[in-house]
Amino acid sequence: MPDVTTTDLYEVTMAMSYLREGMTGPATFSLFVRDLPADRGFLVAAGLESALDYLADFLVGPEDVDAFASALHWPRRDLEPLLGLEFTGDVRAVPEGRIVLAAEPLLEVTAPLPQAQLGETYMLNQLSHQTAIASKAARCVLAAAGHPVVDFSLRRTHGPQAGFQAARLGALAGFAGTSNVAAATALGIPAVGTMAHSFVEAFATEEEAFRAFARSHPGPVTLLVDTYDTEAGVRVAARVLRDLDRGPGSAVRLDSGDLGALAARARSILDGAGLPDVRIIASGGLDEYAVEGLVRSGAPIDTYAVGTRVGVSADAPYVDSAYKLVEYDGRPVMKLSSAKVTAPGPRSSVAPATRT
Repeated sequence: MPDVTTTDLYEVTMAMSYLREGMTGPATFSLFVRDLPADRGFLVAAGLESALDYLADFLVGPEDVDAFASALHWPRRDLEPLLGLEFTGDVRAVPEGRIVLAAEPLLEVTAPLPQAQLGETYMLNQLSHQTAIASKAARCVLAAAGHPVVDFSLRRTHGPQAGFQAARLGALAGFAGTSNVAAATALGIPAVGTMAHSFVEAFATEEEAFRAFARSHPGPVTLLVDTYDTEAGVRVAARVLRDLDRGPGSAVRLDSGDLGALAARARSILDGAGLPDVRIIASGGLDEYAVEGLVRSGAPIDTYAVGTRVGVSADAPYVDSAYKLVEYDGRPVMKLSSAKVTAPGPRSSVAPATRT
């Protein structure tokens, strides 16, 4: 069951007023983004699944009424008209993964006015965050021009739920895998990972670390080569992989420095060691701008691992979203505030939404 107290207080006070005034006619609210973030030509709709899950299970219970009364410092009896309120309306929405533009509804809710009002905060939270992350992820996939992109963002996202969503949204946008074990197992996304610098530092030498890692992991391995000296690390990795006959499917990872130049040097060292099948993975502060630059320069990087900048959509961490009443009881309505005018009436461009 959703926590219906995860809402802004004014949603509760408005819903109470509607109930007291007998205003329970059908209301349509439209959720859209007013303006695209800077340097964005499009957004990718996301968050619909979370919104539908929330609405399908929405029910105001006794504990919720207690919480509302406590927050408002009102007697419990004043909030009891909300008890048992559940969502009985309809949702029309753009399917997740579709391109949307400014002022185009991502979702429209039609339901008795108090119900539609109480859903505002949670749905804005879910669609705004997830649309921002999905849009950033899609830009990385486009920038990579066919090279695999994987999600390394969990440790820097704004909480575990946000990290889970980032992994899911990366997969939605076309990522090849995620380091997030919970998301990988729950959603069927390929799990990916290498090693940390701390692993290398824990051994007396880089070679000891690489050999120990290979002994513990049958099959292809990925070795992190930039803990001390990157070129020397690549040579050590090449020696270990060649000695153990672990070249095909294995990789080296570059995580710092001039990734383009280091990748070129690493490719030369690996090829010279007879390891043309060993791949090069790049990570370390990457986003679509860095990926595009590396691809355009011809850097011999096979896979791009993106983390912090994508998991929090660093250059555009929010979208200017709104959830506005566009029709009540058959009467189109609109807002005329300066720079925030809304269009009256429901739109026909969104389709009925169903849970998967």
